Amino acid sequence: MELTQRLLQQFVVLAEEQHFGRAAERLVMSQPPLSQAIQRLERGLGVALFDRGPRGARLTPAGRAFAEDARRLLEAQAAAIDRVRRIASGHEGELRLGFISSLGYDLLPRLLRRTHAELPGLRLHLSQHSSAELLGMLHTGTLDLALVRLPVTGADQLTVRQIGVERLVAVLPERHPLAAESSLDLSELAEQEFALPKPGALPGLAQQVALACAQAGFTPRPRGRADDLPGLLGYVAAGLCLALAPAQVRSLGIPGVTCRPLRGASPYLETAVAAVHRPDGPDAAVQQVLGMLAAFGLSDSDRPESVQGTPSSS
Repeated sequence: MELTQRLLQQFVVLAEEQHFGRAAERLVMSQPPLSQAIQRLERGLGVALFDRGPRGARLTPAGRAFAEDARRLLEAQAAAIDRVRRIASGHEGELRLGFISSLGYDLLPRLLRRTHAELPGLRLHLSQHSSAELLGMLHTGTLDLALVRLPVTGADQLTVRQIGVERLVAVLPERHPLAAESSLDLSELAEQEFALPKPGALPGLAQQVALACAQAGFTPRPRGRADDLPGLLGYVAAGLCLALAPAQVRSLGIPGVTCRPLRGASPYLETAVAAVHRPDGPDAAVQQVLGMLAAFGLSDSDRPESVQGTPSSS
């Protein structure tokens, strides 16, 4: 005997109604097929589930116990069907998300908040690495989606989807004379000392700062070096020098630090942020997260733009 979902539903409805006519009406079927189905169920189980009489059908003790189990089975079936559909649609499951450190201050928290609110059944597993490491993890299949800054190298055979553009800002000690200005030209910083990335650290930011300053007519003089953004900002908070950093650092609210926008249309003052994934048809969870990123992106972003494996320097 096969305990199909339909047979369990028929039994449970009859157990609730305790009347074949009313149960058949609820099930949108005639009474004889319902009676025959219940008889087959009883024969298969080898027990009587109902005491039949002129006023209806009352559950036997065995019938009452089986009714409880049948309801749980139906609930479990419904939950399993709903879960597999939610996973297939990207509303539930797991997604391995990688990001570079500078995107962990504003973009990542906003994405996590929105994912938690709209996709509470989707669990994100986070990994912070350099862009090169993230792309390598995508190639090997140990990561599903990565948030990086363009340009990147090693994106061959990966899909790079631009989600926004972010400008660099001048990060100053709050008591610095230039902090009184509402915005700055980069050339105004030519005589200042800078906190700069160590050689090989933050290669995208280091290249961008060097090119932007060169275009403004000077080479930045290092006061100190660090291998990550918190280290660079530590020099600024100590009042020792200034730094150039992505605008997301404004959300950190570091004591003793203030940020000022940089005037000018230099392309080196802007950095594109992208989501990168394997091109073999992103699964539903990746599509859901990409949709969220496209919906809010960055404050300076326009509409998302998708390209295949943009090759350029890191």
